Amino acid sequence: MAVVSVAIAGAPYDVRIETGLLERAGEHCRPFLRKNRVAIVTDENVAAAWRTKVEASFAAVGVVSNWLILPAGEATKSWEQLARVIDWLLVQEVERKDNIVALGGGVVGDLTGFAASMVKRGCGFIQIPTTLLAQVDSSVGGKTAINTPAGKNLVGAFHQPSLVLADPLALDTLPLRDTRAGYAEVVKYGLIDDAQFFEWCEANGAKLLAGDPSARETAIAKSVAAKARIVAADEKETVGVRALLNLGHTFGHALEAETGFSERLLHGEGVALGIVLAARFSARQGLMSGQDAARIAAHIGGIGLPSSMKALELDCDGRSLADHMLHDKKMDAGTLPFLLMRGIGQTFLAKDVDLGEIGAFLDEEMAR
Repeated sequence: MAVVSVAIAGAPYDVRIETGLLERAGEHCRPFLRKNRVAIVTDENVAAAWRTKVEASFAAVGVVSNWLILPAGEATKSWEQLARVIDWLLVQEVERKDNIVALGGGVVGDLTGFAASMVKRGCGFIQIPTTLLAQVDSSVGGKTAINTPAGKNLVGAFHQPSLVLADPLALDTLPLRDTRAGYAEVVKYGLIDDAQFFEWCEANGAKLLAGDPSARETAIAKSVAAKARIVAADEKETVGVRALLNLGHTFGHALEAETGFSERLLHGEGVALGIVLAARFSARQGLMSGQDAARIAAHIGGIGLPSSMKALELDCDGRSLADHMLHDKKMDAGTLPFLLMRGIGQTFLAKDVDLGEIGAFLDEEMAR
């Protein structure tokens, strides 16, 4: 088992990574439970694939599991479903020192974690991520949120989990499209500050997506370790280091908003295309070579992720897309910092980017 420690001051926790971990979830969670019952929040797809085995794992250690099964999909990150989760947790008589369990992808983890941050002014929760995106990114670091009409993840809280259990075997039950979408977050870590890991992705990304156990475990462990290091240095994104984790997200969230946070563009697909756009804009500004930007686009496109805006067939102009960015969480005194690159593994926070220039760039990209 690979164990990555997330050294958050006052709230450290472990991320445990091992194939077959889901069938032993109860054993790993038991030391974190004060009672012989546990509240588990999941979605319809995950429940169909894993409820029987996870429920049995808790029963094996004398714990009864009570389940709330939500609709699958990004639309579940809403006020309505948040209220539903909170009301259910209160009916379950969850107490402040209890840990509830979020079993699912980023949607379930974000929603359940946000609910946990509010119930009794904050109860504990355990993340059991079942998608690649959640295993390498959203389950670690304590960001929890819901979406609103104004934008993605604009209402939320920092609330760290007590434990994270990542089982690469869960990826076998996912559609390839979902696993590809999660892979965007893996590539991101190489582009932030680890050019050698990006090279590893170029050599091994296809193996990961084909189900190679070693490639999966390596990618998850390397990604989690990278995120743990950044989060420990800047838990609440106050000094700027953690903002590096948003590479591709400013462009990606604008594209998600324009496509209605729908199945038309999954979050990870938006991030992948956002990374390509960040690279191309960086090259356009003379910050990185066109060769490096093309290399990034070639890998992302070659793995089956979107690398061109044209395929989205958006009915808007670049300025309209840029306007979505005005709701970005990184807005500071009316300006929006952008994550740009000086090269592969050399991401930085640029605070002097003009949104008008972004709009013009996006017009060019839609015409490519």
